Amino acid sequence: MTARPRYGRISAFGAAVLVTSVSLLGGLGVLPSGGHPSYAAQRTDDTAALASAPVKDEADDTVGTPTGRPRTEPTPGEDVTTGEDGQPAVPYDSGEAKRVVYSISQQRVWLVTDDESVKRTYLVSGSVYDNLSPGIYQVYSRSEDAVGIEDSGTMKYMVRFAHGANAAIGFHDIPISHGEKVQTRQQLGTPLSHGCVRQWRPDAKALWSFAPVGTEVDVVA
Repeated sequence: MTARPRYGRISAFGAAVLVTSVSLLGGLGVLPSGGHPSYAAQRTDDTAALASAPVKDEADDTVGTPTGRPRTEPTPGEDVTTGEDGQPAVPYDSGEAKRVVYSISQQRVWLVTDDESVKRTYLVSGSVYDNLSPGIYQVYSRSEDAVGIEDSGTMKYMVRFAHGANAAIGFHDIPISHGEKVQTRQQLGTPLSHGCVRQWRPDAKALWSFAPVGTEVDVVA
């Protein structure tokens, strides 16, 4: 009687060997043992987790609904060298003379004078979209009062320096929608806007005074 191979058992044995091999190689670092979600995916998860947890902003007694999580640690490769005052130093590749410097990765702005001293530096909330490329820009328009697109609120001290696909890109204070700020001061430092760069009101006033039309704006990664 001719013996017939048991194909089912052979297949099961082969699959077990394959799974075991992949696990061993992953543990040794030869094969990846897992993946990391993209930045966009992490941002979406953070938004969903925090959306129902209102946070009281003790700085001005307003209540906002968080839509993201501020970064508390630098990202790998990020230039966070501190200056003499303990604040993050101006990125080394950010131009010369009087200028506004905006770092996308650090979510921070510096107001730099002609003699390279930092007049002011502070955290901001840039866009959740990749709508702004590193480069040298100039302030081309300003409005003390402005209205966001698609009913995204009103804002003050708008300083425009770039052209987006659907609207201008500029610096302004945290928008107000339906009588409330759309985010809190504590959330500055993480991307939350629809395209512009949000600032705390005193910082927005400072940039407004510092940057008339024609002022250089250096955007770095």
